[in-house]
Amino acid sequence: MARKETSENPGRLKQIALTYKMTKRSDSKVGLVVAAVGLVTFGVLLAIGFLIDHPVYLGILGALLAFLAMAIVFGRRAEAAAFGQMEGQPGAAAAVLENIKRGWTVTPAVAMNRQQDVVHRAVGKAGIVLVAEGNPNRLKGLLASEKRKMARIVTDVPVHDVTVGNGEGQVPLKKVRTHLLKLPRVLTGPQVTTVNDRLRAMGDLMSNMPMPKGPLPKGMRMPKGGRMR
Repeated sequence: MARKETSENPGRLKQIALTYKMTKRSDSKVGLVVAAVGLVTFGVLLAIGFLIDHPVYLGILGALLAFLAMAIVFGRRAEAAAFGQMEGQPGAAAAVLENIKRGWTVTPAVAMNRQQDVVHRAVGKAGIVLVAEGNPNRLKGLLASEKRKMARIVTDVPVHDVTVGNGEGQVPLKKVRTHLLKLPRVLTGPQVTTVNDRLRAMGDLMSNMPMPKGPLPKGMRMPKGGRMR
């Protein structure tokens, strides 16, 4: 058991160090901010401890809370940095959707054009959500086409559409997950399964094409045999 713990800890520390390096590339003050949060939290609790004549107890509590606060702040800034690096890359929304997992079935790139404007599909208790990323004007046609397809297959299921971006009426990449989770739940588990079965039977644009996980490489071109819209 000791060997297993020893082998796991270096891996976790290495992962934290790697995350810190990646975060620092776009957030140069992350180290200072996290350290400041820890020191302030510990200092406040320790000061309260002296005031109430329990410096040891409050000092220990302050150290624990300081570590927790540092972990929370670091996690949020690392997440923000990750979204900042992903934003604007083709396929970034697919990577975000695939991290939702619980209660959602995600199918990346159900529609795509030559300009790499792409529509992903997520199915959950909120119904069907089409998540589009790319040029808003070109995406209108892709979304309209997918909605017509949905209307033929699943007439009794609500279909939502989300355009990823920072413009009016769009949803920023970092808020896509929250947006989906806030949608009202109108389907039961068995109904979601039925919808997924219908959609699988319908088939998708990319069903026979290997797709890399996460953001698509810049400059990637569709194979000549792929069906375009």
